[in-house]
Formats: sequence, C-alpha cells, structure tokens
Amino acid sequence: MSTTSPVAPATGQAPVRRISYSRAINEAMAEEMERDERVFVMGQDVGAFGGVFGLTRNLYKRFGADRVIDTPISETFLVGGGVGAALTGLRPIVELQYADFLWNAGDEVIGKMSKWRYMHGSLFTVPMVLRLPEGAAGGAGPEHSTCPEAALLPATGTYIVIPSTPYDAKGLLKSAIRDDNPVAFFEHKGMYGLKGEVPEEEYTIPLGQADIKRAGSDVTVIAWGRLVHRALEAAELAAAEGIDVEVLDPRGLRPLDVEAITRTIEKTGRVVITHEAGRTGGAGAEIAAIIAETCLTSLEAPIRRVCGIETPIPQSLHLEQFIIPTADDLFQAIKETAAF
Repeated sequence: MSTTSPVAPATGQAPVRRISYSRAINEAMAEEMERDERVFVMGQDVGAFGGVFGLTRNLYKRFGADRVIDTPISETFLVGGGVGAALTGLRPIVELQYADFLWNAGDEVIGKMSKWRYMHGSLFTVPMVLRLPEGAAGGAGPEHSTCPEAALLPATGTYIVIPSTPYDAKGLLKSAIRDDNPVAFFEHKGMYGLKGEVPEEEYTIPLGQADIKRAGSDVTVIAWGRLVHRALEAAELAAAEGIDVEVLDPRGLRPLDVEAITRTIEKTGRVVITHEAGRTGGAGAEIAAIIAETCLTSLEAPIRRVCGIETPIPQSLHLEQFIIPTADDLFQAIKETAAF
C-alpha cells in the first residue's frame, strides 16, 4: 500500500523537528541499540572516528567498543562477520564505506547473506543490515560513486531499501534492523546534509510500502533515492505548463510495492522511470517489465526511462554533474510523454 509522508504534525501530536538525513540514520541506530542489546555496529573507522561520513558519531562513546567495532579493511570479513554474528542471534549493522565495495564481498553478500536462511530451511535467520553509501557526490570518482542497487536484484533473499528523505531514512532503518531478513540499506551520499521533518516520537515504516511524494493525474514519475527530489523539481516545472505529475517513490526494490505501481499507472496512463544508475542493467528495466505484465492495457504512451549516462563516473566535479539525470531532463521526458 502507498502512503503520503507527513509534512507537518497533526493536532495533538508531538512536535516535528527538521534534522538531516545523516542525523536521522544516526538516531535510528542509537535508538535500536538502546532498545535491543543484540544490535551492534561494525565497520571501518566507525568507532571513535565516527565513520568516514560521520554516520556513527557518538555511538562509540555511548555504547562502547563491544558494540561499536572497528574492523580491518576487508569487506569480505565485514559481511562474513556480520552473517556469522546474525546466525548466532545478534543483529549486526555492517557499514561498508562505499556501496561500490559490494563487489569486494560478493560471495559473502550473494552466496551467504542472501541464501543461507533458505539453504538451511529457516532453521536460523540472518537478521543483519548492510549500510551502503552510494551515488555520485563530491568527485569521489568511478570506484566510489555508483548506485549498484540493481546488482542485488538476483540476490532474492536480501531486501533492498532506498530512503529518499530523513523521515524515510529513520523509519525504514529501524524496521530494517528489526527484520529477520538481511537488508541492503542504500544511502545516497549527496543527501546526507538534506534536512526534513522527523517526529520526535517513536515510529517505523514498513518495508515494501511505496510512498506518493506528489499526487497527480497526467503522468507518473517513478523514482527513488536522490532522483525523487529531481522528479519533484521536474513536476513543478511541468505544473507551470499544465501537466499534473504524480511522483511515486517505491522506497526500495524488494519487497516491491507492485500494487502501488499498478494503481498509479491505472490512474495516469503514462509513466517515466528514473534512476541515477545507467539504463542497461538498471532497476528501471525490471519495473518497466512489471508494468508491461500487470497493466499494459492502462498505458496511453510508451514507458519512458531517464537514467544516468552509461560511462564510468568521472573524478572531475565538473564532469560528474553531466552523468546524472537533471530536473530538466525529466521535465522534457514528462512533456513528451504527456503529449503522446
């Protein structure tokens, strides 16, 4: 089921603060570690240093070295160690410094983390979260800037969660930590400073529940992560020309809210799918296939994809900006789709 994110607290509710995406993630970890002593964090420089992006700041001071564990520079050890800890009943949060390093731990992610619950007939669970900072931001270059979430689509035992706002980041991470399945939690580095409204009181967001970030009736844009915000910008540009755009954020790729996707296509009859990763092998292709299978007769125009340019991401800050779809790119696609 899709929902609409709260923008302001309802009458009688606790006040809502504006905090950053990074602080929302930090709060989620701290609250879950306080709630459940089985939860711990491990990764490179996550201890006293507070993580390469500061996401684990103050956790070491608050919970100590037994629950905030600095590790060697070995992604295979990190993911494998997390799997082993999860098998024994703990609930690890494993941080890879960059999502690109998934490939370094490929066997542990695909062959162990994702498959072992099934392979052993659910005699045990693998309740772990793999935190994965992704995306082009700051000229980090081709080995530190990709959005590889689609690479985990074949790893069917692992959930894929991608929050686009501070509100979603906190609520989804808390649910991921409590889930008995492994969760790959992708965080866009370019949104760590993004601020948004987050309630002070306890809340969670169910995994696999899409969110309508903007309601509309003419064209649907399906976007996740940082591209949600560019889709919203494009929707405003389209509104100035009389085109009413709906922006649907699936909040991840597995579980995928197919019902919400079908419902929005049946309403608008037109769809643009956008993501930062390249078109070939990107998750947009899978979503396009699902739309073709479930609601082809509702379409009044061809499915359109607006994706990142298929090239290694350059180190240059100047060139990096040309890799990622812009709000104007999406606006042009929306106009063409609406006019079809």
